[in-house]
Amino acid sequence: MDRFDAMRVFTRVVERRSFSLAADDLALPRSTVTDAVKGLEARLGVRLLERTTRTVRPTLDGEAHYRRCLSLIADLEDAEGAFGGARPKGQLRLEVQGTLARHFLLPNLPGFLTEYPDIEINMSESDRWVDLIREGVDCVLRFGQLPDSDMIARQVTMLERLTCATPDYLAHFGMPTDPLALDGHRMIGIRSLTTGRLRPMEFVIDGALKQFPLPAPMSVTGPESYLASARLGLGLVQVPRFHAETDLANGTLIPVLQRCPPPSVPVSLLYPRNRQLLPRVRVFIDYVMRVFARS
Repeated sequence: MDRFDAMRVFTRVVERRSFSLAADDLALPRSTVTDAVKGLEARLGVRLLERTTRTVRPTLDGEAHYRRCLSLIADLEDAEGAFGGARPKGQLRLEVQGTLARHFLLPNLPGFLTEYPDIEINMSESDRWVDLIREGVDCVLRFGQLPDSDMIARQVTMLERLTCATPDYLAHFGMPTDPLALDGHRMIGIRSLTTGRLRPMEFVIDGALKQFPLPAPMSVTGPESYLASARLGLGLVQVPRFHAETDLANGTLIPVLQRCPPPSVPVSLLYPRNRQLLPRVRVFIDYVMRVFARS
């Protein structure tokens, strides 16, 4: 194994905090990963990793060498890509909310993979907050407001939302005409995976955001279950328009309180701040930006 391959192995071990997980990511035997790190330590004459039965973490020397390796690997890939028509390659690890994946990313992926046949996409669906470095994820696509973090966040679009309910619900509870007069109505709750709290109904009234918590006999954590509960007539919901387009077209859901819509929400790409972007990550970010610009 040459020095740059050993650097790639070492950086993955640091990021995954595990020899076994790094070996799985790189499709290498665990013994090969262990020998590569030992050889790197012997060549440098320093201890790069602290090993315990539970985890692996870099020493101070290891942390400094990790950051240097990231820079050198990125420079090498850039240099290789500048000659001979080299194309971005390798495994791209993504974390995406499922609704965004199905409506925006997946329909456009065949064209992306045709353009970049040497990129292999490994995509996981989740609404949870991801530690990109620790979990070996290259970038994340998220819907909604983001918590503070040391990640770089690029907003790719703003999604319009609306309030809606089924005809049966409206026949039973009445058509709401004013957010200030929602007594007797109920909502389907969507619960934050981060805080565990139910999100209140939100309306923009005279340019100001107002929140209205309503009784929620049913609450969920995922957007698909949220929309499915709405179709059952269990309460008012506030959803991105794109997600409810089919229901609105066939009358399964009826928009309400359209003069006071909920605020639009951002869709953002997140990636680590402290590492240079590999070519495969750069071209994927450009692809996502184009997808949402067209949409």
